[in-house]
Amino acid sequence: MSTVSAKIQIDAPIERVWETIMDPNRFGEWVTIHKSVSHVSHSPLRKGSTMDQAMHVRGLTFRVHWTLMALDRPRHAEWEGGGPAHSTAIIRYELSSDDDDRTTFQYTNEFHPPGGRVGSVAGRMIVGATSEREANNSLSRLKALLERTSSQEK
Repeated sequence: MSTVSAKIQIDAPIERVWETIMDPNRFGEWVTIHKSVSHVSHSPLRKGSTMDQAMHVRGLTFRVHWTLMALDRPRHAEWEGGGPAHSTAIIRYELSSDDDDRTTFQYTNEFHPPGGRVGSVAGRMIVGATSEREANNSLSRLKALLERTSSQEK
């Protein structure tokens, strides 16, 4: 298993952050490895919702089938995904806010590659640094997107 965590402070209300991160049609605006999304089962999303996402990492495009396993609006979401060669992932979004205009977003991705221990070691070597960099880049893009939108509304 390989775990990547990233955390960022965003100068935007928690509801706006939540609405953005939970809208699959907006993934392309902030998720750096996102290519496309299809077959979204419900809008708005609810526990049990599913979708298929195409992502691109290190020159490879792959598809993941996601199921929304837990949902506590606007504070927590947990996605479980099945990818190529029986790989799996769990993604958690944790949001908190001390005031009306600032949100802390904690992103965690637990990736379980196929192949047991050998697959885990190989997975960390192949995608470890890339995953952490892309997670941080995605959160930076989210921050810029939401803070630009907030400043335009003022």
